[in-house]
Amino acid sequence: MIKKLLNYNKKWRRLFSHDIGIDLGTANTLVYMRGRGIVINEPSVVAVNQKTGQIVAIGTEAKLMLGRTPEHILAIKPLVDGVISDFETTEEMVAYLLSRATAGSNKLLSPRVVVGVPSNITNVEIRAVRDATRNAGAGEVHIVEEPMASAIGMRLPIHEPVGNMVIDIGGGTSDIAVISLGGVVRSKNLRIAGDRFNSDIIAYVRNQFKILIGEKTAEAVKMTIGSVMPTHAPFEAPIKGRDLVTGLPKEVILTDTDIREALSQSVETLIEAVREVLESTPPEILSDIMQRGLHLSGGGALIKGLAELIENEINIPVHVPADPLTAVARGCGIILEDLERFKDVLIVNEDELPPKK
Repeated sequence: MIKKLLNYNKKWRRLFSHDIGIDLGTANTLVYMRGRGIVINEPSVVAVNQKTGQIVAIGTEAKLMLGRTPEHILAIKPLVDGVISDFETTEEMVAYLLSRATAGSNKLLSPRVVVGVPSNITNVEIRAVRDATRNAGAGEVHIVEEPMASAIGMRLPIHEPVGNMVIDIGGGTSDIAVISLGGVVRSKNLRIAGDRFNSDIIAYVRNQFKILIGEKTAEAVKMTIGSVMPTHAPFEAPIKGRDLVTGLPKEVILTDTDIREALSQSVETLIEAVREVLESTPPEILSDIMQRGLHLSGGGALIKGLAELIENEINIPVHVPADPLTAVARGCGIILEDLERFKDVLIVNEDELPPKK
């Protein structure tokens, strides 16, 4: 009888409410809608008019304003290192995304939402995500750690007694996690990811060429010619910035070798963190990982040669899914399809979390 009531309740909720998965990232926020897939992929940027306090633009439109706004308009990233740094602006951004995702539909109940967050964040940070999402219009909010959501999105057998290792390289953080039987066995979170790579390129260009470039320029050159392994044919791209000596505009040519040198220290730290997690992993699970390999996800997985470099350094196969950028959002969507099955992977209550080390 109870089972029938639960099934009836699920059908009723599906009829009258939306199910939405959100990958709330430092660089980009993705929204997954049950039955439609990824419906929104927008930069996590908000432009605010400081005179009136009003939101001027959100997402792609706001990102175009970075570094190009007058004094009274501020283009900001409300999430830093994967966690909320500006609560009210994040709330506005999430409300805008939920409104866009549900536009044109007439469902009666507030949406049921699953949000991905970095591993090892504090109770206060989780509460901020939960409150911001609820205040933005969500009716039911569930929180899941991003490496777990990523593993689910890549269809790894997380509930089976086998070891799965995921490296999720986002914009603000990289999450390294070993998963087995629906739980995280070992994990490490570090602040080396897409934003750090951009900063490394900016610092390298400043030191080597005495030119100051912006974050958007660094990101563009990273995506076009960035490589952490030598390539068969050299890549190069022109970049424009301000000459630190004369103060005038200047253009130089960057090569893939320059990008490799700029990123070398951060990439080495990332690989060392992978080694540390492997060294503390139980032998039986380590055996599974050696056989099954590591799985890269997140935007950082798209950097040319990164999977190959990690594989060469740790002697374990490294796999990259067809669309690593959307793995977390797709995982949130899969969780929504069967919350009962995945309830053990959710952070049910922030007070039940173990204290942060």
